[in-house]
Amino acid sequence: MATLDWIVLGLFCLGLVGIIVWVIKKKTETSTDYFLAGRDATWLAIGSSIFASNIGSEHLVGLAGAGASSGMAMAHWEMHGWIILILAWFFVPFYARSGVFTMPEFLEKRYNKGARSVLSIISLVSYVFTKVAVTVYAGGIVFKQVFGIESMFGIDFFWISAIGLVVLTGIYTTLGGMRAVLATSILQTPILLVGSIVILIIGLIKVGGWSEVMEVCRAVPVNEYGDSMTELMRSAKDKDFPWTGVILGSAIIGFWYWCTDQFIVQRVLSGRSLTHSRRGAILGAGFKLLPVFIFLIPGMIAYALNVKGMINLPDSDSAFAVLVKELLPLGFKGLVVGGILAALMSSLASLFNSSATLFTVDFYEKFRPQATERELVRVGRIATVVVVILGVLWIPVMKGLGKFLYAYLQDVQSMLAPGIAAVFLLGILSKRTTPKAGLWGLLIGFVLGMTRLGFNILGKGMQGDGFLYSVFVGMNNYNYEVILFFVVIVLMIIISYFTPRADPATIKGLYVGSVSAEQKAVIKASYNNWDLFFSGLIIVVIIAFYVYFW
Repeated sequence: MATLDWIVLGLFCLGLVGIIVWVIKKKTETSTDYFLAGRDATWLAIGSSIFASNIGSEHLVGLAGAGASSGMAMAHWEMHGWIILILAWFFVPFYARSGVFTMPEFLEKRYNKGARSVLSIISLVSYVFTKVAVTVYAGGIVFKQVFGIESMFGIDFFWISAIGLVVLTGIYTTLGGMRAVLATSILQTPILLVGSIVILIIGLIKVGGWSEVMEVCRAVPVNEYGDSMTELMRSAKDKDFPWTGVILGSAIIGFWYWCTDQFIVQRVLSGRSLTHSRRGAILGAGFKLLPVFIFLIPGMIAYALNVKGMINLPDSDSAFAVLVKELLPLGFKGLVVGGILAALMSSLASLFNSSATLFTVDFYEKFRPQATERELVRVGRIATVVVVILGVLWIPVMKGLGKFLYAYLQDVQSMLAPGIAAVFLLGILSKRTTPKAGLWGLLIGFVLGMTRLGFNILGKGMQGDGFLYSVFVGMNNYNYEVILFFVVIVLMIIISYFTPRADPATIKGLYVGSVSAEQKAVIKASYNNWDLFFSGLIIVVIIAFYVYFW
């Protein structure tokens, strides 16, 4: 990078440090202050944090790489603004009424303590060994490519950037808690958006316009059934992205991630009112439509530029980093690198804070119910440090696995999502779903999901035609996910028929049909016509996108 780029990057970092210092100076005396920013977050902070937390290495590396290798196939996952609207309009009131800190805590109120413990364990393990690990690994790779530095002080620059990313993010998350996550997101989001839009515009100009990108990519077959890189809906026989599995499969993952996962929902729980929580989610839904245009399509542009010999693309996963390095004018490269740093730090900060919240509220507070608020905050900070250390210790494993674990990130999510999504959905839709059905739904979904994942990892190269092979190896991953989702639902309905229901008084307000007239009035007063208009506009954009790329 040129001197001007370093100056721009330095100014961004100074702004970030200033915000963090301002947040840390604010007193954090209670667990509500530390984990949920005192439940005083505005809709702008919530929406920005939802977007910034979501944009991690899976977008900077994975989504841009997917655009360069398979075109529009992964766009289904980025059109999930409609699912965030379900969070805004349907789930936010339930979560707000329950007064919970965590999603496992909500399951305890709706089902039992066992369901809470199971979801807490699943969430913590998945955060440390998938989300944290992949973000850190990809961060090291991206910065090594963008800066063009092989080593520093005799140390591989991968290690310096990866460990530095974890440690710096861990420091401000540990000291500032959720307030730091929300406040820094307000700076990080516009920087990331501006930088990425500049890449999109310059890339389109250099390649010769949108029609040129479509012409190059339309000429690339992705299977033997006539589908090309530009098509969103692919043959049911496509081995990677059959429409039969992708439509429902991506929606199940989206429902789990956007409506029930602590990583995202914690931002909504921090709202100062029902209005701010809902409006923040609506803003997040609008932001969610952008990654297709600022990451996936630039990946397709990188592919087209490579085909035309204008850039050298060593592999698809380096698409975004190569565009930053090759296309951006003086000064903008520093801005975009700041945006990349912002995205990775915000994603990691959210993970650290969510992990600390899960451990402190779902385990420590249950073990020491007499713990003071100051003690809970201290334990939360210690838990954050532990997650940071685990993230650093996991880097050598990620370095050794290379793209192996990254390639299976979506597999892990698709195997975790069905059971959790089914348990939340049935729990809120019907009072007939029993506590034991909720617990067994989580356990059955997790066991069958991890069984499939184990076969995916260990069974590569297996051949056969038996039942186990056809189900756990031969079947497309997303088709398996959809079947697993409905299997868990059916089993929960059966278990509910034979087991005792929860006392209706204890779950009042936690399922559809139990909302009082007074609560309905509160909900109705929490939104206006602008909220409805922008929600409708998001739906229209999603429909138009599907019509264009169908």
